[in-house]
Amino acid sequence: MNFTLSPEEETLALTVKTFVDTRVEPQMRDIDKNNHIPDALLAEAAGLGLFGISIPERYGGSNLSRLGRVLVHQMLGRSGFGFAGALASHTGIGSDALVAIGNEDQKSRYLPGMATGALRAAFALTEPGAGSDAGGIATFAEKRGSRYYLNGVKHFISGGASAGLISVVARTNRDRGAREMSVFLVEPSFPGFRVGSLYETMGSRGHPVAELLFEECEVPEENRLGEEGKGWLQTTRTLMEGRPLVAARSLGACDRLIEISIDYARTRKQFGKAIGEFQGIQFLLADMATRTEAARWLTYHAATLADEGRASPQAVSMAKLFASETLAFVADAALQIQGGTGYIADNPVSRFYRDARVTRIYEGTSEIQKLIIGRAMMRG
Repeated sequence: MNFTLSPEEETLALTVKTFVDTRVEPQMRDIDKNNHIPDALLAEAAGLGLFGISIPERYGGSNLSRLGRVLVHQMLGRSGFGFAGALASHTGIGSDALVAIGNEDQKSRYLPGMATGALRAAFALTEPGAGSDAGGIATFAEKRGSRYYLNGVKHFISGGASAGLISVVARTNRDRGAREMSVFLVEPSFPGFRVGSLYETMGSRGHPVAELLFEECEVPEENRLGEEGKGWLQTTRTLMEGRPLVAARSLGACDRLIEISIDYARTRKQFGKAIGEFQGIQFLLADMATRTEAARWLTYHAATLADEGRASPQAVSMAKLFASETLAFVADAALQIQGGTGYIADNPVSRFYRDARVTRIYEGTSEIQKLIIGRAMMRG
């Protein structure tokens, strides 16, 4: 399979790598401590066009290929997942549904601002009673005249507190089964919407996850995304679009952790020589590199299939499952190589270790990915 990028995509990837290594990473200690990303840093990201990579060119975006988006997210993964998440929730699940099924009025209203980062987007599916079981959502939208009135609670919503546009999944008919859903474009200014709790998390600091409350939230009919009651398919497609990006960020983190580990193994001395000369460390590094390379091929493969019009849920789930599980192994191995030094909170390895844990949970747990893969295998 030919994983070919355009010259423009290659240049953008190198630009993002340089930006992340020289501008984001030096600020991650403060971002992690304060759980806040400076506005100036987000403005720099906007200046590089990073908020518009999933937006069509006619609305001001760059409309990267799936492989191009994966490579950008891979470079974002080289630093804190809080910063990467601020872009990911916008360029992935926050914008994919609108780009895919929005009408021209909706796209012209929202996408130009989203492309520049002036309008940041989020996606709200998860509820207290509906996580892996997306069919268990209870948020309900009742139509009265030309408006829908939403009632319910969403939680663990990435970027929910800072988004200017939120794609909200809700039921519109309680009698039509678990898969009867609709998607609504909700602005924070709509009456009846408010942000509830901001959750303190062990990792991905800087981009808080939020509780969103809908109490007779008024949404104009023109802000329904797609057909009423047909949102289940788009919701599953949106999640599928986001999973290769999780895999890509996991891959970027693995690359950076391996670099850190090699540097440490070359300079740290025990028993009179660099620890990298010991076979045990070399074997650990070899396992880290081999698993990361396998994750790279699975991730690029899933993205390339999508670019060729052959998107495969099975390939996407394999990439997300393996890359996130690989990051767990690589982060643990990197910390083991550094020993007590790696366990210190200010050490980047410690931060990667904390960040890594959520990749096996959000946008479909590892167990859900295995279900998708297994069911596809049984179907033949």
